[in-house]
Amino acid sequence: MKGTRTTGNPIKPAIVGTGLIALDVVVNTASAVEPQIFTGGTCGNVMTILSYLGWHSVPVSRLRNDSIAKLLVDDLTVWGVDTSHVSRTRDGSTPVIFETIRELTDGTRTHSFSTRCPCCGDYLPGYKSILGNSTAETASLLRNHQVYFFDRATRGTINLAKASAAQGSLVFFEPSGLGEPRLFEEAWSLSHIVKYSNERLRDIADIGLGTQSNENVILEIETLGASGLRYRSKLKSGHLSGWKMLGVIPARMVKDTAGSGDWCTAGLINKLGRGGLVSLKKISNDRLKEAFRYAQALATWNCGFDGARGGMYRVTKVQFDRQVKRLLEGKMIHEVFDEPKSLPEDARKVCPSCESVDFSKRKIPRRRSVS
Repeated sequence: MKGTRTTGNPIKPAIVGTGLIALDVVVNTASAVEPQIFTGGTCGNVMTILSYLGWHSVPVSRLRNDSIAKLLVDDLTVWGVDTSHVSRTRDGSTPVIFETIRELTDGTRTHSFSTRCPCCGDYLPGYKSILGNSTAETASLLRNHQVYFFDRATRGTINLAKASAAQGSLVFFEPSGLGEPRLFEEAWSLSHIVKYSNERLRDIADIGLGTQSNENVILEIETLGASGLRYRSKLKSGHLSGWKMLGVIPARMVKDTAGSGDWCTAGLINKLGRGGLVSLKKISNDRLKEAFRYAQALATWNCGFDGARGGMYRVTKVQFDRQVKRLLEGKMIHEVFDEPKSLPEDARKVCPSCESVDFSKRKIPRRRSVS
């Protein structure tokens, strides 16, 4: 799989990814905007963003054959994602996650996530990994990709990581939690870049997985929320004996930080992964720093919009490129104001248990004026 070619353009770099792909329902209690629905989840966001940035993006997922999955796949298709390996079967599952954004008394905003239906209280569908016994056939079809990305350590995701590493792909692991320790350590040992959040895996940097587990890891990244991130590298041109800190790029207004870590990941892959593992090993220290700065600019840009990928629906690609450039130049970008928009009728009901989450009847306060 070498991507697609159009006349006069080079072949797109290709990425295969698996992990959490969910339907995000974003509810802003401080806005007049109706709840919005996007494809989300760490893997879903990273794969969609990279397609937006010009990659041939191929997620491998195991969804349920239901109307929720249709909404999700339709959204992926809008952004040019290759959904040929997103299965929809009776034994699959289509995760749904509610994000609620609230404005505090001091004007700052916070968000929370829930996997329960706000109407009936039942748990919404959760994540199901791809099956380990099906990955051999999948791996045989997915060849010549520069990067393999995964955010869950399961037998299926690890099998694809092994197959990708064997063909020379760059393996990027972004764990959301420890899960099964044996599988976690195996996933870590196969990876070339590992990125994790201090909020979710606070002590992972001090665990010390052992010399053998760390042999392949060339770049280790720990995100620190509002404090930025730190990284350590074994690249020949940029070898670091300890951690290097990088502060955040300031935002004019923070509407929602959800998904900014996924934008950071996509930015790093976009700058470091286009030539696969071989290219990464040759990267200069200056280019590594540029990649981190670019990734942080994407994360900052995302904070100006509701939802993990809300900005993609609010500005054109030309505007996006211009705004990211301004952030890299140390300039502020203008705020984009939300406009109320209606959801299609079939997007108003996302709970399989009650099928009655009717957003048209939800009371949402009007947006406060911004001076």
